[in-house]
Amino acid sequence: MTYIRKQYHALRERILEPRHFMQILAGPRQVGKSTLVGQVLDDISIPYTLEVADAVDPKDSDWIHRVWESARATMQIRKEQERLLVIDEVQKIDNWSEMVKREWDEDCRRHVNLKVVLLGSSRLLLKRGMTESLAGRFELIRLGHWSLQEMRDAFGVTLDQYIYFGGYPGPAGMIDNEKRWRKYIKDSLVAPAIEKDVIMTSNIYKPALMKQLFELGCGYSAEILSLTKLMGQLQDAGNVTTLAAYLDILDECALLTGLQKYANDDARKRGSVPKYQVYNNALLTAYKGHSFLADRTDTKLWGRWVESAVGTHILSMAEELDYKVYYWREPSRSKDESDKEVDFIIDNDGELTAIEVKSGRRGMNSGLPAFVEAFHPKRAFIVGTGGVSLEDFLSCDIESCLLYTSDAA
Repeated sequence: MTYIRKQYHALRERILEPRHFMQILAGPRQVGKSTLVGQVLDDISIPYTLEVADAVDPKDSDWIHRVWESARATMQIRKEQERLLVIDEVQKIDNWSEMVKREWDEDCRRHVNLKVVLLGSSRLLLKRGMTESLAGRFELIRLGHWSLQEMRDAFGVTLDQYIYFGGYPGPAGMIDNEKRWRKYIKDSLVAPAIEKDVIMTSNIYKPALMKQLFELGCGYSAEILSLTKLMGQLQDAGNVTTLAAYLDILDECALLTGLQKYANDDARKRGSVPKYQVYNNALLTAYKGHSFLADRTDTKLWGRWVESAVGTHILSMAEELDYKVYYWREPSRSKDESDKEVDFIIDNDGELTAIEVKSGRRGMNSGLPAFVEAFHPKRAFIVGTGGVSLEDFLSCDIESCLLYTSDAA
């Protein structure tokens, strides 16, 4: 079965429109960017040129000019009224955005009807190039990790399977062979993402430290731990400032983030202890899981997977909808009381939504009412037992969910 993601329709419609902007399809590795473009190309009648920069020497910046010129020459020879040029993994080429800008502007001056689609898996490099050189020349289509609804529709994945194995489509057929699945995640997903999208394309002076930080951070997803304590578990030498910078890069690549504690001022947010959160629960399972059966039947442990899955769903649309995600914790004042904590705080242009995940990991604490009293959020609700069902929340569109609760308030 061929599954069509919603971004397919947006890309197809924009390609069929008159040439006005180049289209940039961006997202992490192995979420189906090339597959989606292939589906669109099969469904349109516009002639096209498809080039992949993955095996090109990064220093060969003139490669972009050569493929662009070849597409122009083909148009002229065949007397075509329009043509589509698709370049995959464009961020691998040094100075790619300047080269693309030059060629695009040249076509605009000469009225060459060559439409352009660019694909890239490094959000960090794409963002740099788009903001530095291509302002006003592109539209961005984000392709994120697969949701529960998509994995269920495409592969028949159950709620528990999604929570544990995450939302990568490639290894979905391997979940019955966990050893094989885990090897695929580490060798075919994580290794290329770290080595090609992170280490080779950023100023990483300690690659071994970066890899260790990523692996440990994935294992701590949904946990709060200071970088100082985390550093004590790393074999390579480093400092807190270096780790914080590396964590920011992993966040830009949609792999792992460190959520900040919500506070009224930015200084307290930046100085807070991070709460680690993977962008896809497959990363937590690959580095921390024992087996689906063992972890699913451990009530306390399963609670971590549930909370992390809720976090991945909240993060999935954060950049596109331009909201910030935090956690909140207030230390207890006595040994007889537990810390007051709220798992996720969504800040949508000053409008707060507080979400507490209730599962086998722990019972309800006084965090949610305490946060409501202190910060007066627009919405506050529970996901899990006694609130919005886990399946409903993980299946919903975040924007629609927030709008719905806002209207109901």
